[in-house]
Amino acid sequence: MSAVLPTSHTDHHDHHGHDDHHHETPTGWRRWVYATNHKDIGTLYMLFSFAMLMVGGILALLIRAELFQPGLQLVNPELFNQLTTMHGLIMVFGAIMPAFVGFANWMIPLQIGASDMAFARMNNFSFWLLIPAGLMLVGSFFMPGGAPAAGWTLYAPLTLQMGPSMDAGIFAMHIMGASSIMGAINIIVTILNMRAPGMTLMKMPMFCWTWLITAYLLIAVMPVLAGAITMTLTDRHFGTSFFNPAGGGDPVMYQHIFWFFGHPEVYIMILPAFGIVSQVIPTFARKRLFGYASMVYATSAIAILSFIVWAHHMFTTGMPVTGQLFFMYATMLIAVPTAVKIFNWIATMWRGSMTFETPMLFAVGFVFVFTLGGFTGLIPAVAPIDTQIQDTYYIVAHFHYVLVAGSLFALFSGYYFWAPKWTGVMYNETRGKIHFWWSLISFNVTFFPMHFLGLAGMPRRYADYPMQFADFNMVASVGAFFFGFAQVYFFLFIVVPTMRGKGEKAPQRPWEGAEGLEWEVPSPAPFHTYENPPKLDATATRVIG
Repeated sequence: MSAVLPTSHTDHHDHHGHDDHHHETPTGWRRWVYATNHKDIGTLYMLFSFAMLMVGGILALLIRAELFQPGLQLVNPELFNQLTTMHGLIMVFGAIMPAFVGFANWMIPLQIGASDMAFARMNNFSFWLLIPAGLMLVGSFFMPGGAPAAGWTLYAPLTLQMGPSMDAGIFAMHIMGASSIMGAINIIVTILNMRAPGMTLMKMPMFCWTWLITAYLLIAVMPVLAGAITMTLTDRHFGTSFFNPAGGGDPVMYQHIFWFFGHPEVYIMILPAFGIVSQVIPTFARKRLFGYASMVYATSAIAILSFIVWAHHMFTTGMPVTGQLFFMYATMLIAVPTAVKIFNWIATMWRGSMTFETPMLFAVGFVFVFTLGGFTGLIPAVAPIDTQIQDTYYIVAHFHYVLVAGSLFALFSGYYFWAPKWTGVMYNETRGKIHFWWSLISFNVTFFPMHFLGLAGMPRRYADYPMQFADFNMVASVGAFFFGFAQVYFFLFIVVPTMRGKGEKAPQRPWEGAEGLEWEVPSPAPFHTYENPPKLDATATRVIG
């Protein structure tokens, strides 16, 4: 999802008096394999995430093709369960998370005036760990018994009964978790130690703030997931009984541990999206972000509260009423800081002189559809209602509204917003707008009917269904194929031409109203940007001299 930098721009008006090797841009395969430059690593992350998005998307389309009409058409129920499991794992750990880490690598040093990320070689290592992990996940389809089929949440006791691919899946998730933790450490140290003089924390761009908080979340919860899947592994091979009832274990304990990771994980996938949207909306509204400090505090509040809401995923496990009440109220409480953010975005747009270039279209589309997804999430927060819609297509609709129209639309917005700075050329605005409307309409055609399917009682992860669910399933499947083709269109007609440098040359500040250090360097951004820390003005958004 990113662009390859041309290698001509290696100098900048701030550079002087450094060793010659600083100005050499490596070429050929060594540039990418041994990459320590934050821009190259950011590019690698995004290309990897887009490849995984395509793989996960193909699995999703196989699921929707099977559900196009009642009866078993294409796949047997075992393979169907493998598809739903692997679609979830690949999209969460292979597509969305690496894409945001790619954005962080590209933009954080540019936004805070740092020369690079703090630990350049660790940065390289954390990316290259993803390749074997991704191959192992995808390759599990070809192992005896096929891919894991326990759902992306990997609930026991199903995980204890899977074939060898389960072990490969566990190993892949360990590797991806290690990559995430290293990336998070790098981001925290870079932001805390490498800001240009004069850039205080409360003058940082919102994208840096959201990533700083996200990185702390990653360090807090990835080891929890590692613990849960390691216990699963020892149950499978080493005679323990953590989750095996036959030996006195408790499958529900796995759910508690998993969701203690899983709910902060949801915010790991959305907080950087909030950061991107908080950069895009003020630019195209030509106003400063409304309530900057309250945005920072709201982001922090979301991160803290995300640790005390996990069991709202478990209302139907026989939880005592006291527990249900606590998690009900905590879930409703976390809606408050999220609402603060939405209010601030709308207040930023209010009476601004707005224009609707593609980045702004995706940002406004994000606010609209994400808000809808947030409201549909408040409904299952009420335990008696959740009992009715637990594990139905209503839940599928809700979290796709938050993660596809949330995370993915924000990633598209960020791509269109910063790609001119990455590539040095402007994307085709007409094609960008086609991509937006095509995606928005087909997304809603796909996922809106699922709310009705769920309310009518259609359970998720089933390969077959009775006749009364046929019409909405057909509509959803058609929408899904249109949505998938929209992303192929995006890559072939928008990303590839800009990567190859085709298009009109991008000015240094392509968007009128864009503020921040990244717009103070030429387009494309030089291979080595700030060899000496830039001198900032009082707002920490401009370079002096």
